[in-house]
Amino acid sequence: MFEPTYTAALERLNAFVPHAGRDYASKRNYDDLANVSALSPYIRHRLITEEDVLKATLSRHSASAAEKFIQEVYWRTYWKGWLELRPGVWAQYRADLQAALNRIQTESGLRQDWEAACKGETGIACFDHWARQLTETGYLHNHARMWFASIWIFTLRLPWTLGADFFLRHLLDGDPASNTLSWRWVGGLQTIGKTYLARPDNIAKYTEGRFNPTGLASFAAPLEGAPHPARRPVPVSDSFDPNRRTGLLITEEDLSPGWLLDQLRPVATATLQTTQSRSPLAVSPNVTEFVRGWLHDCSTRFAQRLGPVTEVTAQTLAAWASAHDLDQIVTSYVPTGPTRDALQDANLVQVLRSYDAAAWPHATHGFFRFKEKIPGLLGQIKGLSAV
Repeated sequence: MFEPTYTAALERLNAFVPHAGRDYASKRNYDDLANVSALSPYIRHRLITEEDVLKATLSRHSASAAEKFIQEVYWRTYWKGWLELRPGVWAQYRADLQAALNRIQTESGLRQDWEAACKGETGIACFDHWARQLTETGYLHNHARMWFASIWIFTLRLPWTLGADFFLRHLLDGDPASNTLSWRWVGGLQTIGKTYLARPDNIAKYTEGRFNPTGLASFAAPLEGAPHPARRPVPVSDSFDPNRRTGLLITEEDLSPGWLLDQLRPVATATLQTTQSRSPLAVSPNVTEFVRGWLHDCSTRFAQRLGPVTEVTAQTLAAWASAHDLDQIVTSYVPTGPTRDALQDANLVQVLRSYDAAAWPHATHGFFRFKEKIPGLLGQIKGLSAV
């Protein structure tokens, strides 16, 4: 479904843009990939950026006509900013996940139920279909993700962290912010006390009768959890001297380094894949191979501007820098998540995109307060036509 190339990303974007207005608004909730952009695997790794998508959309539609799609683009931005202001939520998720994995080792009933859910062998036809679709394709419609998470938590009564981990291991667009916080939202941990209940009539309507499950939970009691941690200051860019001997680090978090290459000329470039760090368990080969393909495509596209390119690990990064006698390693800001965890001891100059710097300070409360800022945020995007 998703060829790991910039060309494929542009083709998908161009094919969707004509439908990003009222077509998307009226059909987006139906569990049919023809009704959505399916751009998220590319946006998540910034093979194409949020700005690319917004500019293309607003070249064809007014902001009001494409309001729903624009909001969906900004949901990803909002989740990213919200977690960036509260990185302790990610750390707590990782700790709680490890505790749930420890339970699996000692509670045979839990292990059997978890394995059945992951394999799509629960006997709930829609849920089993989505589990198999996810493991086979690396993608699920957003509405199906919500139903799936709700059934996992409230009907199957499995730990939400195991479900979030299952998604993160298999989704091509698996993002630590969007994934973790969306699962928390379904369970009533994100918007405190507000849960999402998968209802048979809603599933029947938006799958157009393909599924009409019975036996689902009829009540969704909020999960218990710690209150939100205090917000930390909004991240800011590090400064760097373009005249110093500089190495560029490209991570799977940002595969469009052109904006950095406009500011510096690296003597060497390193690419870092941290896909396996997404989970203590094995990450799907689909995800691993696609990210590897995207990194290769990025290196090929920008080859003439990168200098010699070397694949590194977090453990070999310092040796690579020493071998090239580097004064500094510059990289696009690494957001909260497994890549940042892997690089926590690295000495990096992290540069924040203006898009993130403008949006993240507004991710202080709920999305509905954030979305009031969207018109102003659109106005700050360089090269965006009047909307």
